[in-house]
Amino acid sequence: MRTLTTQHTLLAANSVHANHLMAAGLIILPMLLYAALFVGALISITASRLSGGMKLVWIVFAFIAPFLGSLLWFVFGRRDASRRRRFV
Repeated sequence: MRTLTTQHTLLAANSVHANHLMAAGLIILPMLLYAALFVGALISITASRLSGGMKLVWIVFAFIAPFLGSLLWFVFGRRDASRRRRFV
């Protein structure tokens, strides 16, 4: 039979382990979302109907400033690409 001190020690160890897992999740989840945003932007840029030169500009911008470039592509670039598609 375990003593009360042993039970408290095990409970404290489990609590610390749970805190480490939660902290790891709080770090890993934003990194995965960031990577998904970047990869999604690259796929969207290459699949767009923009000219080769404009695609290159957006891709270079996405690599230079990955978060900002990807975010700006989804806010402004896709809209501009779809607008160009209607006029072509």
